[in-house]
This record gives sequence, structure tokens and C-alpha cells, in this order.
Amino acid sequence: MINRHLRRLVALTTAAIAVGALAGCAGTGGGDADSTDAGGTYTWWDPYPQHEEGSDWANRVQACGTEAGVTIQRTAYDTTALTNQALLAAQENNSPDIILLDNPAVSTLADTGMVSTTDELGLDTSKIDANLLAAGQLDGKTYGIPIGANTLALYYNADILSAAGVDPQSIKNWDDLTAALAAVSATGNKGITFSALNTEEGSFQFLPWFWGAGANLDELDSSAAVDALNLWKGWLDKGYAPNSVITNSQNTVWEEFLTGGFAFAENGTWQVNSAAKAPFKTGIITLPAKDGGAAPAPTGGEFIIAPVQQDTARYDTTRKIIECMTTSDGFVETANTFAYYIPPTEDGQKALLAEHPELDTWVSAVQAAKGRTSDNLGTKYPVISEQLWTAVQSALSGATTPQAALDTAQQEAAAKTGE
Repeated sequence: MINRHLRRLVALTTAAIAVGALAGCAGTGGGDADSTDAGGTYTWWDPYPQHEEGSDWANRVQACGTEAGVTIQRTAYDTTALTNQALLAAQENNSPDIILLDNPAVSTLADTGMVSTTDELGLDTSKIDANLLAAGQLDGKTYGIPIGANTLALYYNADILSAAGVDPQSIKNWDDLTAALAAVSATGNKGITFSALNTEEGSFQFLPWFWGAGANLDELDSSAAVDALNLWKGWLDKGYAPNSVITNSQNTVWEEFLTGGFAFAENGTWQVNSAAKAPFKTGIITLPAKDGGAAPAPTGGEFIIAPVQQDTARYDTTRKIIECMTTSDGFVETANTFAYYIPPTEDGQKALLAEHPELDTWVSAVQAAKGRTSDNLGTKYPVISEQLWTAVQSALSGATTPQAALDTAQQEAAAKTGE
């Protein structure tokens, strides 16, 4: 079953893994490792080549191997190469014992049959937040554990809002936010910047508004979806957002915000430290849903998964290593290492907030977040996402109306996913 699916999925890998190149965050295969369960070497792949051997992260991985009574042979790839290598290793029956994989790619690997389920490994996922765990689920089965999550929120320039008489905590819905942008514009300042790029970054940043309107990815042309795209288009038409959003990457968005000219910027947890060093006072609020409350923003972050092994005696030690990495203390350590992944459990979140109470808004944002491949979309997501970002580009550029753009997107997505 693995090889049959892999022949199809290797061709899809480039599209599928594009969804993972967002959150700022990956050797040799398991077949060459000692197959003895007690002792020996276990292979580990992750997407963190910036954390070299001897780093806190690498030492922590090795410590979990030591606790399980084995040596870990760690290899780090960038995010794109990691998924490619994982698929190829499975095709060659040479998978590593453990992979840390960006969450949208989990369903790509699971669909091949190359990933063990958490039930098969005897892993307890009962304390993992359901909205975060869903990114690693397919057809009712769970294929790993999130080591943490990051997501999007609205950073704000407190000086600009103060000058405009806007209390950021009063922004509860779209109408409130649009009124705040109008007030900011009246003072001569710029309103909001975000990324509507024609890549996964554009979909990633549009999804909170899309989901916040009540839209679903299996119906791109719904009235709720049109409302979300009309919101963005309206901001551009009124001058509340610059036309540059069409070509902005998330990094460009942040650079624009740091100039001090924008009241708001949509960006992620990974900018927390940079925001603290900005030459003006900053703050964050959760992205508002259309009618109030926090909008579901897409989750970033990795899952720890265990590829299928021919030598099933290895699984007991694999489970021990994974359990070591996913304790409450372990989740907090990961959060601090990657500044900041929010732990995927209530206990871990409380422990993190005890150290960093200023991350409270981010914890709330992650609690409301949603996996891009949730709703059992699996490998359909990259196809749908491409049609979504294409529609956003078309509407914001003025090439067509939001309704027409989304009508076309739905037709194309349905044709390409066979639905």
C-alpha cells in the first residue's frame, strides 16, 4: 500500500509541502540503524538545521534518547527537503524511527500508509487540545502529536492608536476593526498591512478572515467566503490597506510594520521578540471573527510522528522517546526554544504563562486556531489553497469581483480534487 500511494504522492510533494514554509521554522534512514530494541541507535529527522549539534535543541533530543537507553542519530533538513526525503525513504523501506514534520504535511505522509498511528504506538493523546491534534488526523485516525503551535494575530502600534483615539481592546469584530482603521486614516496614518501573496502565505493570512466569516474550505464560493474577500477588497478601496499587500510576504509585512507607519499588521508568534525591540510601543489582539470573538487562525508548528518500521520491536523505544519529548515540561522547553511555540495542552499552556504571562493573547489565539488540513481535507488542501490564493489575488488586483473570483476557485478546486 505504501509504494502504490507513494508513486502518486511524490509527484504532489512540492505542492503539499508549500503549506509548511510559513512559520519560520526539518540523514540517513532508519534502515542502517541498530535494530535492537534495548540499546543501539535510533534515527531522528527534524526541520531545524539552524540548531546544530551541541545546541540546546540537539542536546535535548539526545537526552530523550539517553533516557530511553539509546543513542539518537539526528539529521536536520529544511522543511521542503524533509518531506521529500521522508517520502523517498518510505519508498525505499528505509524510514527513520522518528520525524518532526510540519503539521500540514502529516496527512500527506499518512495517506501513503507510511506513518504509524498513535494507537498503534500506545501514545496517549487525551490531553492534547482537539483543535491542534486535528491537523494530524485523517479518516478518524491520529498520526502524531504536536510539539506546540504558532499562529497569527494582529500586532498594533500603540502610539498610532492612541493618537486616533482607538482602544485596541474595544475591537471585538470586523465592524470595530474597520471603524478603527477609518479613525487611524483620518489622522494621516496607515491602517493595516498583511500578506495576500500568490503563494501559501496568502492563503495562510486570509484564512482567519475566511473562517472568521463562517466559511469552509470545501465551499470556496459561499456567501461567507465572499464576505471575507469583500472585507479585504474594501480596505484596499478605502486606502486602509496598501496595494502592496498583493506582493507582500509575511516578512515584508513585518518590515512595513517596523517602519512605524502602520496601526496594525497581521503576523505570527515568531515575531514576539522582534516586536519587543520595536522603536515604538506594540501590543497584540486576537484576529476578530466577523460577528465577534476570536477568529480561527491557521496553526503552524510540527508534529512528532513515527514512520512504519519492518522491525516492530523498535516501537517500544520510539514511544519512550516521543513521550519524553511531549511532557508538560518538554512542551514548555520547546516553546522557549522556538520563541514561541504554544504548548498543545492546558497544563503546558499554564506552565508557559507562569513564565511568560505576556503570551496570554497568543495562548488564546492558539486555543481558537485550526489546522489547515482539518475537516479531513488531507492531501486536498494544497489544491484548494492554491485556488483560494489565486482568487484573493484576482479580486484584490481588480481583475474580477470577489464573487466571480471565488466562483472560479470553487470550480477549479472541485475539478482538481474530483469533487
